[in-house]
Amino acid sequence: MNNKKTNVSDILMKLGPLMVLAIMFVVFTITLPGKFIRVANLMNILKQTSINCIIASGMLLALITAGIDLSVGYNAILATCLIGVLMKNGITNPVVLILSAIVVSTLCGFINGTLLTRLDLPHPFVSTLGMKFVFWGIALLITNSQTIGFTNKGIDPVLWIGKQTIFSFGFPVSFLLVILIYAAYHVFLNHSALGRQIYCVGGNPEAARMSGIRSKDVLTIVYTLSGFMCGIAGVVLAGRLNTANTASAATYDTDAIAACIIGGASFRGGKGTIWGTMLGALLISTIRNGLNLFSAGNDIQYIVIGLVIIAAVTIDVMRGKMEARARKMAMAD
Repeated sequence: MNNKKTNVSDILMKLGPLMVLAIMFVVFTITLPGKFIRVANLMNILKQTSINCIIASGMLLALITAGIDLSVGYNAILATCLIGVLMKNGITNPVVLILSAIVVSTLCGFINGTLLTRLDLPHPFVSTLGMKFVFWGIALLITNSQTIGFTNKGIDPVLWIGKQTIFSFGFPVSFLLVILIYAAYHVFLNHSALGRQIYCVGGNPEAARMSGIRSKDVLTIVYTLSGFMCGIAGVVLAGRLNTANTASAATYDTDAIAACIIGGASFRGGKGTIWGTMLGALLISTIRNGLNLFSAGNDIQYIVIGLVIIAAVTIDVMRGKMEARARKMAMAD
C-alpha cells in the first residue's frame, strides 16, 4: 500500500509541471481570446523559451550535483559581447565568431569548476557568484559599456540560428536546436557512465567516493559543460536581440534555476530530468507572454515570476519531506 501511495505521489510530482502548463494555457486562452492562441504567438513563446532552455540545460547538471551556477547569465552575455567586439574589429567569419564565443564561455565554465574543486570551496554559490561579476565586468570592459548593433554588419550567418524560422508557420530554428540538444542530453544523462556518475555525485556523495568515482573531475566537467551551453546561448542570443547588450542578462540565472526546479530538479542534488526542465522553461515563458499580452509592466512580471520561483522552491521542500516520510515508512515496514 505504501509503495502505491509513493508511486502516485511520484507520478503527480512528475506530471505537475505539465498540468500547470496546461492550466496556464487554458486560463490565457479564456482571458485573452484571439490573442494568446495564435500560431504567431505560440511560435514567439518557443523563440523566447530557447535561450532559457539552453542555459537551463547546463544549470540542470550543476543542480543534479547539489551545486548551482550563478554566472550563467553573464557568461552567455560575455559570449554575445565577444562576437560584437570581434565584429567591430573587422572579423566577420562566422566560424571564427561562433567558435570564439563558445570556447571563451567553455573556458569560463572550466574556471568555475576549477575554483570549486581545487580551492575546496564549501559550495559553488561562492565561486560562481564571484565569477558572475567578473564576467559582467569583462563584458563591460571589452564593449566599453556600449551596446553593439549587428544590423547590416556582414555577420548574418552568425545571427541565423537566433532569428531564422522554418516551415510556413514560422517554427524557430533556435527551438529546433533546443530539441536536438535536449535529445542529446537525455541520452547522455540516462545512458552514459558519466551521466550516471553525475547523478551519483549529487545524490549520494559517499557512495560515489566508495565506488571510486573521481567527484572533483566530474564536477569540473559539469561546470565546463554549463559554460559550453552558455556559449551556445550567447550565439543564439546575438540573433535573438540583434545586439550585444550587457544589460540584458538580468533574469537568465534565476529563470534557469526556476526552470530546473519547476521541472523536478532539487537543490539537494541527485534529481532532475532534461524534459522536465524544458517544461519548466516553457511555463516561465508562457507566464511572461501572457502578462505581456495583458500589458503588465515589468514590476508585475517580476513579482509574478518571483512568486513562481518561491512556489518552485516550496514544492522542492515538500517533495523532500514526502520522500523522507516514505523512507521512514518503508523502514518501519
